[in-house]
Amino acid sequence: MALAIDHFSRTYQATSGTFTAVDDLSFVVAAGEIVGLIGPNGAGKTTTLRSIAGILRPTSGVVRIDGHDIVADPIEAKRRLAFMPDEPHLFEYLTVAEHLRLVARLYGVDDFDRRAAALLDELELAGKERSLPGELSRGMRQKVVIACGLVREATTLLFDEPLTGLDPIGIRRMRNTIAARAQQGAAILLSSHLLHLVEEVCSRVIIMDRGRKIADGTFEELATRADLAAAGSSLEQIFFRVTGHGA
Repeated sequence: MALAIDHFSRTYQATSGTFTAVDDLSFVVAAGEIVGLIGPNGAGKTTTLRSIAGILRPTSGVVRIDGHDIVADPIEAKRRLAFMPDEPHLFEYLTVAEHLRLVARLYGVDDFDRRAAALLDELELAGKERSLPGELSRGMRQKVVIACGLVREATTLLFDEPLTGLDPIGIRRMRNTIAARAQQGAAILLSSHLLHLVEEVCSRVIIMDRGRKIADGTFEELATRADLAAAGSSLEQIFFRVTGHGA
């Protein structure tokens, strides 16, 4: 078991009172599994990912990475975790190669030169090693963020909208990259509004709405669920039905 979420909730204090962004969420992502996390805007997906990554602190419940509590044992938990956010925030005056080297030094990565060269080739960043973020397209910056996450041996990978800004060739390569990491044994949680991507690469899907988990299972399991039987078998049809937007 690589990632385990147990009765996790996250609330915020607002001027109108307490707002619950995620309410009593539990699920597991096993090693080698790719799980899609989907839902309408405001469903609580990004809050969930940021809390798993240790950026936000759970109001209640537990998040464990390989058995390590992200709150009680954050250093060991984060050693095993890589979070690739949807916004590529990079250091303005560090080149692509310097970003990778910085992450590798922080996490004590062995054999950095070989790993970095392979990643740069895999993500089509070869030749951009000396480029600064301001010289790169949105899609290229996204690839740099993902390369920084993959340059070390993390057992749990969190992807938030990994295909933003990528062209069709880049999308295909990124799908292959994600699938390859699962085949190597990583537990992967992927959030995306691109339902066709989720359907292609994920073995299971979790659907959230208004902070709660409303469905969790393989596509076959969801398609045969009694309340979804009339929805159809595609993820898009299931999604609209379970979130109350079906015909």
